[in-house]
Amino acid sequence: MMRLIVTTDSSTAGAIQRAGLADLVIAIERRLVWGPLPSDVELDAFFAPRTKQPHGLHWLDDTPRWRLEGSGAKDRGLIELFAECDSVELWMESEPNAQLILLRLLDYCWREKSAVPKLVMRQLDISVGGADAERLAALNPPTVKPTKDHLDLTGRAWRAYRAPTPQDWFDLLKADLGLLPQLGQCVADLLDELPSVAIGLGATETRMLELIAPGDVHPFDVFPGEQKRNERRVFDYWEVGALLDGLVRCPEPAISGLDEGPFTLDMHNDPLRHARYKQSRLSLTDFGKAVLAGEDDFLRHNPIHRWWAGTELTNERLWRWDRESRSLVAP
Repeated sequence: MMRLIVTTDSSTAGAIQRAGLADLVIAIERRLVWGPLPSDVELDAFFAPRTKQPHGLHWLDDTPRWRLEGSGAKDRGLIELFAECDSVELWMESEPNAQLILLRLLDYCWREKSAVPKLVMRQLDISVGGADAERLAALNPPTVKPTKDHLDLTGRAWRAYRAPTPQDWFDLLKADLGLLPQLGQCVADLLDELPSVAIGLGATETRMLELIAPGDVHPFDVFPGEQKRNERRVFDYWEVGALLDGLVRCPEPAISGLDEGPFTLDMHNDPLRHARYKQSRLSLTDFGKAVLAGEDDFLRHNPIHRWWAGTELTNERLWRWDRESRSLVAP
């Protein structure tokens, strides 16, 4: 009996595999909370058998080659591999990117239909990447068999996320999302990352300013992570580094003291540059203090060109979020 588990984190996948909970564990780590979303053609090619997809644009790219070759899964398409398995379990963690992958995966399976009868969802309320084998072996998250109602909801939510404005995603706040209990928090967390109507920054950027406000703070002190003071969980390591760059390297900086950058792989590969980055001591500029106090708007003085889901944000086409009233403000 071939048991397949699909998750959204490589460390989680490795831990589950070592615990012997499945014959094969596949991680899908495609980032959907940052940058422009893939086109329809790229989305379909992502789950198709491998042909000429660039690395990072195929659903098996985040799973070690030796694991795929040992199971005979190398270069398979999702539907093709699912058909060869006796059971397929989706172990999905609660952070927004994982929930978006769940939406995309279920929407794809619903269109293919042949994969749906084997699917079972297991929503994870804890991070299992660092759990020991004994604890994982005893882990038995509740199983949910997707119904047509589940699949209709995932389709609606995925279309809303891909829409060219945040309006349809905002409307999900008024919908009954109980069939997918972690989706409601995902909707709220992502709306919080739209530029604030008050100061022009998203929740992660705002939290970074709050942590830097006392002064003499190292860059990695403001990065999110386990047991860290920045509890925001929408963006990953590289994305947060880019956000910090954006607060420093702009016409009117909100933060001073960052001695190295930009936050790229080239910088990380240079030990001296990386050390200078880590040892930087950050503080807020006078402008940054005014923004954090709600006395100025970051985007009155600085440009923005960023993707939020399917929405392209620019200063001329700027959707904002009012956190106090929980309302969406159109350009």
